[in-house]
Amino acid sequence: MKKQGLIAIVIVALAVVGILMFGMNREDSADLESVTIPEQERAIEEPEEAMQNIVEIAVSDPRFSTLVTALTEADLVETLSGEGPFTVFAPTDEAFAKIPEETLNEILADKDQLTSILTYHVVAGKVMAADVVTLTSAETVQGGEVTIEVTGNEVMMNNAKVLITDIEATNGVIHVIDTVLIPQ
Repeated sequence: MKKQGLIAIVIVALAVVGILMFGMNREDSADLESVTIPEQERAIEEPEEAMQNIVEIAVSDPRFSTLVTALTEADLVETLSGEGPFTVFAPTDEAFAKIPEETLNEILADKDQLTSILTYHVVAGKVMAADVVTLTSAETVQGGEVTIEVTGNEVMMNNAKVLITDIEATNGVIHVIDTVLIPQ
């Protein structure tokens, strides 16, 4: 009887422990679901809502006002807002300022030349900085090639220095450069 009584006590104790653990896990699970599921949904939704396409990023950044004007004049806004993916080597306003004002105005007035110059800044596909530094050249959407040279931590695209890399967009990536690239 002692043996049976001891077994009965162990069984009851295990049952009580099991009920307590089940109840705690169930409550913990309910608490976790109410806390983590909304956070998980936000984590999934926020990047989608926060992420912009290439043109939206350029429009929202005052460093690219001349580029945005040029894209508008060349009717490339819709194209670069499209699905892509595109890699854009985006010259800043300071890069455009290196071009004499009269020459820049002539380029902006010549849609064919402007389109050629702007598409020379675009590579098909999404090429992140880690990939760019492994290349020696890249074919542009314009049809020409840009040379890529890596020296230490500096990356040059023809005669333009890459200032900022990997600005991700929903339809590609932007790398900021300090000089306007002119096709040969």
